[in-house]
Amino acid sequence: MNISKIANLKYFYKHTKNVSKILSFITFSLFIVGIFWGLYIAPKDYLQGDSYRIIYVHVPAAWLSLQVYIVMAVTGFIALVWKIKIMEIISIQSASIGAYFTLIALVTGMIWGKPTWGTYWVWDARLTSELILLFLYIGIIVIYSSFTDKRQGAKIAALLAIVGLINIPIIHYSVEWWNTLHQGPTVTKFEKPSAHITMLMPLLYMLLVFNLYFVTVLIKRVRLGIFQREKNTKWMENYLND
Repeated sequence: MNISKIANLKYFYKHTKNVSKILSFITFSLFIVGIFWGLYIAPKDYLQGDSYRIIYVHVPAAWLSLQVYIVMAVTGFIALVWKIKIMEIISIQSASIGAYFTLIALVTGMIWGKPTWGTYWVWDARLTSELILLFLYIGIIVIYSSFTDKRQGAKIAALLAIVGLINIPIIHYSVEWWNTLHQGPTVTKFEKPSAHITMLMPLLYMLLVFNLYFVTVLIKRVRLGIFQREKNTKWMENYLND
């Protein structure tokens, strides 16, 4: 498929309506399977018992909080350099999605931390840098919303997103660079994974489902962003009247 077609706002808006509906159904179905797998099929942890099962939401949300930020920053950079409108929209629409993933990661981490550490929160490197990530997302959303000229607001938001990329490796490697209560890598240690295969497989499955959920929501958000920008154009009026 021609990339220039996909990047065209009119083409994207017209050809993704049914795609988003199909993806929504698939994502919901796969999510139900994943929750059942994690809650009822995966075995108990020999130390944490059933409390570890929150990992099947916490870890995917934490991963997506980083992944979405990278998507936001990269598409923002492309929009700044090559002036591609749809990249600008993808970048700014990713902010709210990433903020929700980050919030879910923080809340589920606090819930998991209580029975594991005896407290909901500790100011260690991983948790503090993840909290900073949430503030970055919120800052980008607020900055964009404060501009009447949304094109200018998107440029400033993209610059902040690019600068904030420095926080991503800090979050990822914080458990290796500093002494912290937070457990080390689980998914990325393929040579000697921390989790047994019966626990690791549903976790990888949920990572896939969360990624699919991100794509599904992003398509819907991008369509909303296109509508907000193009609602007064002739092609949008003709499309809505058909």
